[in-house]
Formats: sequence, structure tokens, C-alpha cells
Amino acid sequence: MSEEDAYRIDKQQVKQAFDGSAARYDEVAVLQRQVGDRLLDRLRDIRFEPERILDIGCGTGENSKGLLKFYPSARVITADLSTGMLEQARLKGSRLHRWRGRQTFLAADMEALPLADASVDMVFSNLTVQWCQDLERVFRECRRVLKPGGMLMFTTLGPDTLNELRQSWQQADGFVHVNAFMDMHDIGDAMVRSQLAEPVMDVEYFRLTYQEVGGLMRDLKVLGAHNINSGRAHGLTGKGRFMRMREAYEGFRSDGVLPATYEVVYGHAWAPEQGLMQQREGETTSIPLSQVRLATRGSSS
Repeated sequence: MSEEDAYRIDKQQVKQAFDGSAARYDEVAVLQRQVGDRLLDRLRDIRFEPERILDIGCGTGENSKGLLKFYPSARVITADLSTGMLEQARLKGSRLHRWRGRQTFLAADMEALPLADASVDMVFSNLTVQWCQDLERVFRECRRVLKPGGMLMFTTLGPDTLNELRQSWQQADGFVHVNAFMDMHDIGDAMVRSQLAEPVMDVEYFRLTYQEVGGLMRDLKVLGAHNINSGRAHGLTGKGRFMRMREAYEGFRSDGVLPATYEVVYGHAWAPEQGLMQQREGETTSIPLSQVRLATRGSSS
């Protein structure tokens, strides 16, 4: 099996994993909430008043709540591939009477959005892009549904995410146990090829700590962050391999705790204004990656 095939994402497995985790997701979604809050905070620095927002990969709806609060005149489409997550978001939304009529719910795949062209002013997505197989297709879909001058704002995970766990499993067996995540530069390149305008990206590191590796594994299971790659071991992981992984992970112990690193990539871009998208038949436009603004932020713990 090639490396590309080994890391191929099974979208049906993704849906089933998050359907199964939806009821308990908020119990352990510490990183997801923190990153979502930081992404919402960034809106304060952007002068933009969207009327219709798509929150894709909404999870249990926490970010939709933030968007409804931040933009008091906007309508929010709360969307997710997982119907289980949507149900949790709907239950949460039903308790917030002041926003009734401004929020709708939609089962949707980010790689094939069931929305009309130029139908939303903003696409907001927190830690969802990494569950998609074709990143360029994702960005093309975002550009398609955005109105001219509309904004895409998202976060995803970079390749250093769960690096300790990945290295430890590599010492235990030859199977894929941790999803592959794209480098910030490759993500920026995909944005450029999708003809999104003025893309800006940066990265921030978060470190969660655990007393035992079992705690990390339990959190990942409750989050629905299962290994859904084609190269995973099909069947139960034996106790021997798990013991070897746990022993290898002990090599990362520092100050009495085990670290779990997350590389979070932030990005935003704009849908081109009317007319900039038009190209003559057969014409190709090339834009250098140097036009993408890239930065690295300090680590957080």
C-alpha cells in the first residue's frame, strides 16, 4: 500500500465516529473550544458585517453561538457531516430563545456543500478541514458558495499534531495510528490554486498534558478522533503492541507528565470581487506561493 493510500480518509468512518461521540463530546473538547474562541476573537480585528454565515463542521454548535452573538443581525447556517453532532447543536440552540429564527441546521459535507453559488457572506470552520480528503476541493467549494468579497476563516491541524503519539506507535508496529496533517505551506498553496484572494496564515502550538497515555487515548476516543485511515490495523490492537507504544511514549515524560502537542493552523482569505474570477477559455493564471502571508506564533501550554 502506498503512503497516499495508507492515509486515505474514509468519510463514512468519520461520520460514524462523530455520530458516536456527539453526546459526550463537550466533556473533553478543551482544545476545540479554546481554538474556536481564538478564531472568533480574530473577527474583532476585521471590519466585516456578514448577513449570512456558514459554520461548517459545527460540532455541538459552540461556535455558532459565538457567531450569533458577535453578529447580532446575521443568520447562521449550522452545518456538520455528523447528524449526531447536528442534533446536539439543535438541542443547544433550542435553549437560546433570543436567537430563534436566525439559526438553521444542515447536514453537509465540506467537500460538496449543498448550497447555491454565491449564497453566503462568510464560511467559518473550526478544526474540520483535516477530516477532508481533497483540500483544494474544499477551498473551491468555499469560494463557490461565498459571495464576491465574502470571507473564509478556518483552523486546521498541522503535521506536528500528536507527534509524540505518532512516534511511539511507529516504534510499536508498522500500521498507521495517527492521521496525517498537511503543512501550512501546502495548505496555503491549495488556497492559491483555488483562487481565493489575499490568503493569510499562521500557526500556533498547544500542549496538553496527561498523567498516563491512557488518558490521551480515552480523550481521543470520546472526541471521535479515531484513526480512520486506510492504512490502520483492521482488528483489535494487541496488548503487546499497546505496551510497546506506552513504553515508547514514556520517553517524552517531562516534569512528571506526558505531553500531547497540537499544531493549529489559522487561515483566512476572501472570495474575489466580481470580475476577477473571469478567465478566457484555456487561460491559466499562476500565482506564486510568496503571495500568501505566513507567520509562526509562539507556543501555548
